[in-house]
Amino acid sequence: MTGGRFGVHGGQYIPETLMNAVLELEDAYNRYKDDSQFNSELTELFNEYAGRPSRLYLAAHMTKDLGGARVYLKREDLNHTGSHKINNVLGQVLLAKKMGKKRVIAETGAGQHGVATATAAALMGLECEIFMGREDTERQALNVYRMKLLGACVHEVTSGTATLKDAVSETMREWTNRIEDTHYVLGSVMGPHPFPTIVRDFQAVISKEIKEQLMEKEGRLPDVVMACVGGGSNAIGTFYHFIEDESVKLIGCEAAGRGINTAETAATISVGSLGIFHGMKSYFCQDKYGQIAPVYSISAGLDYPGIGPEHAYLHDIGRAEYVPVTDEEAVEAFEYLSQKEGIIPAIESAHAVAYARKIVPHMDKNQIVVITISGRGDKDCAAIARYRGEDIYE
Repeated sequence: MTGGRFGVHGGQYIPETLMNAVLELEDAYNRYKDDSQFNSELTELFNEYAGRPSRLYLAAHMTKDLGGARVYLKREDLNHTGSHKINNVLGQVLLAKKMGKKRVIAETGAGQHGVATATAAALMGLECEIFMGREDTERQALNVYRMKLLGACVHEVTSGTATLKDAVSETMREWTNRIEDTHYVLGSVMGPHPFPTIVRDFQAVISKEIKEQLMEKEGRLPDVVMACVGGGSNAIGTFYHFIEDESVKLIGCEAAGRGINTAETAATISVGSLGIFHGMKSYFCQDKYGQIAPVYSISAGLDYPGIGPEHAYLHDIGRAEYVPVTDEEAVEAFEYLSQKEGIIPAIESAHAVAYARKIVPHMDKNQIVVITISGRGDKDCAAIARYRGEDIYE
């Protein structure tokens, strides 16, 4: 990466009003990222508060059932707040505090990033406001309540499709209004530079741990590491320390929704094209006029119409493979992992489990696949029950 670019992707396509805030953030991040006190504070938060390192678990029943490679699960669902989101949030909120900010704002889709931001703000004594699309507040009502319980103010966004992309737009607008005392805790590896780099660096703890833990358990590198991809933070975290290891295959699993041959999909690499949106150049789902297309997935956390610039670059150079997974496949995998291993995964993570079910049986028994379970599935139970025709209370 040079100057905030990954190949042609990335950059800072933002209004003049935000330029100072972004430059201030870049300067602060460059100052603190190698600062020993900052890093020891962050490590202590990871270990003592978030519960890291998360476990690398051999899914023996799934391995036996699929009859191919050994399957390990990286258990980000065991983190405090129930997902990988806490890794990035603890880093960014600590950084905001060092910068003297009094207030943090964030967008959220599935609500996990909102909950994590509200959690870290409560811990560190900062004001917190969360922007969430109305569509998502309805399907993730429990997370809305959790954010409010943690002291955050939740704003319902009704513009556009009232989902994640609109929440991002609204949060950026809000940041423009109050730059001096506010930090925008962006939740994924997207947006203007330096966000894709900052979020990746805080999430890279995932692949760092996978590497160390697998060396301890198996004495070698995995053959495949895989994760679900929306904006792509858990996936880039899973990939990062393996990018130089060419023997390790990197697979990102996108939300195909009702199928990539329909309009109701969010599989950006499969159906998207190069564009500029939310401050970055990358691939986006667009219509023939170059307008950002409405996207759909059963997963509130994956229905974003773009993908982070580093993923776009890894796709361009052929280093990572991105595959579409439908709602139906993800729901089946959600039920499968619950019943085979007693682990209820987030519906987002279930997209990666679904693709593993396709490839693992065709691999050798001496090969190893690691799937990142980016979050736990409590938040999705009502939605999956509805999908299966059963109405349960949140």
